[in-house]
Amino acid sequence: MRMVPSRFFVTKGAALNDVSTLNAFDDALIAGGIGEQNLVPVSSVIPVGAVRTEKTVLPMGAITHCVLARRDSAGGERISAGIAYAMRKDGMGGYVAEADGACGTDELIGKLKDRLDAIAGARGVALARHEYVVSELSVPEGTNGCCIASLVFTEYGK
Repeated sequence: MRMVPSRFFVTKGAALNDVSTLNAFDDALIAGGIGEQNLVPVSSVIPVGAVRTEKTVLPMGAITHCVLARRDSAGGERISAGIAYAMRKDGMGGYVAEADGACGTDELIGKLKDRLDAIAGARGVALARHEYVVSELSVPEGTNGCCIASLVFTEYGK
């Protein structure tokens, strides 16, 4: 059986947690609205005809395919995680890039642009307008933090 996504949404989240970076990650997923799903990471291809929708409430425990960027910190730094996506100008789908760093939004957008352009260049295709979703957080010393950004696939055709 082929599962080809027909819809997707983008989201982001950030959280601080005193227990651990894993708990901060869980809190960031909750903040992004995807903390009750079983996330399955996928690579960077948006299928032909797939369209962006508003954030969708998904059933608890649903197997959920997504492109996920994540940055953890044990404190004392500014962190960010983000995704960039763009559709091909020829209408044949699109691509997603993810990045993270101990940096702010502007620097991360530069990394994302470079990665998305490299994806297109490797395939010899032109992309339409790039879209960016970035989560940024300043994590105080002695606290754990996490930023996430994700492109989440929600519906499938055959």
